[in-house]
Amino acid sequence: MLHFINLIDSYNSRDPAAKSRLETFFTSPGLHAIGFYKISNFLWSIKLSFLARIISYLGRLLTGIEIHPAAKIGKFLFIDHGMGIVIGETAEIGKNVTLYHGVTLGGVSPSENSESQKDKKRHPTICDNVIIGSGAQILGPVTIGENVKVGSNSVVTKDVEMNKSVVGNPARYTVSGDKSNIEFMAYGMSGEDDSRTARVRKLEHDNELLKERLSKLEERLRD
Repeated sequence: MLHFINLIDSYNSRDPAAKSRLETFFTSPGLHAIGFYKISNFLWSIKLSFLARIISYLGRLLTGIEIHPAAKIGKFLFIDHGMGIVIGETAEIGKNVTLYHGVTLGGVSPSENSESQKDKKRHPTICDNVIIGSGAQILGPVTIGENVKVGSNSVVTKDVEMNKSVVGNPARYTVSGDKSNIEFMAYGMSGEDDSRTARVRKLEHDNELLKERLSKLEERLRD
């Protein structure tokens, strides 16, 4: 019971729209999806795979979030909005991970040579404190290191080092942080470590250099 209350509190601390525990309990699809997952995962662990898949399917119908019963999920997974999220069979998720809607933790070309892919690791491993933006695709048995931020609609098919930010298709590094923020920042915004503010700072720096060069050229022309 205490763990469940802590889970609700972790949602409220990371969701700017959350008003109360009661509201979160009744209206959070991410929380409901995790509840269905825990039941289906238990059934899967005792070899009732058919029943586990039925419970997982019901969870998908009611929440729009698909989590395979065999996936491994750590404490305090936060799913915000959640519609369209897919978490594959061999996916592994650490603690305090945040997923926004439309995220896929999937395989690479599962329809090709599917027999050879059975009973093999084919989905991502997401380490602790990772934030994955809406629409991002993490594909294949890659590892996303601790404290990583994945930008919206990015496509990641290679390992990402810890404390990095990646964006784009294919995903590329933007900035890295020397340490993880203790306080959760909604939507991946984190002040000095945020890739968007880093890009603005670089543009400002380049503009200053350009102004300096123009001033020198004007002085030379006057001379």
